[in-house]
Amino acid sequence: MLKASNHLMACAVALGLLAACQSRPVANDPPAAAIELREPRPGLYTAGQPANGDWNAIAARGVTTVVNLRSPSEMQGRDEAAEVRAAGMRYIEIPVAGADGVTDANARLLRDALAAADGPVLVHCASANRAGGLLALTAARHEGAAPEQAIAFGRKAGMASTEARVRALLDSPRDACVATEGTAAGTAGKSERCP
Repeated sequence: MLKASNHLMACAVALGLLAACQSRPVANDPPAAAIELREPRPGLYTAGQPANGDWNAIAARGVTTVVNLRSPSEMQGRDEAAEVRAAGMRYIEIPVAGADGVTDANARLLRDALAAADGPVLVHCASANRAGGLLALTAARHEGAAPEQAIAFGRKAGMASTEARVRALLDSPRDACVATEGTAAGTAGKSERCP
């Protein structure tokens, strides 16, 4: 009976040590950010507003560029550009004023920012809703995704209430001026036609 009791005690101690080892962070693990990062595709992260203390953990995940879609009035005097640069990442602002700011023009700006990035990118707004909406529009307009594929991608990136806006844009012509060749009487060269 004593042997069985000692064996149970030894097993309990071993299990306790094993549990302690499993919960202890490994030196090579990046620090955890308090904010949830979505990864709708490899190297592209989306999120709501990170806290000042999250930037080093985000950089440790390999992110090299942060794209902030919030307008300056939403930032309440916070200098996010300085916070991001202090963590060693590039900072880009594309102010998107609510769902109305989910436009083809802003999708082009986001596409250009993603194309210019050297490494993984975090795109954020307050909740990832605008980020997901603009990424859906970018996928459809600039990456050749079918509308439903773009919508699914946007949802994976955090799109929620901006979905109605994205669907409306995908069902209508682009919101930018369209370059046309001047062939009508009295015109020569290129011109722009704006809806």
